[in-house]
Amino acid sequence: MRTEEFKMERPGQAEIGKEYEVIEKSTEAFYYYILMPAIAMSGNYSLGERIKSTKGIVRDIRQDARGYFVYVEFNE
Repeated sequence: MRTEEFKMERPGQAEIGKEYEVIEKSTEAFYYYILMPAIAMSGNYSLGERIKSTKGIVRDIRQDARGYFVYVEFNE
């Protein structure tokens, strides 16, 4: 199991325990992921850190001074 953090701009867009599709985007230097339907976005990952799963389950949602963060668990 692998858990990764995604930044969500507005509350209430993701639900704990629900499975979401994750799509991969890339630039020349890194990869990043979007929790569909475009509700949250990951940070940047190098080639060796790529997420191989296309779906994940939301395990936690937290709020701090920087915003809302969704923690998604992947079966890798």
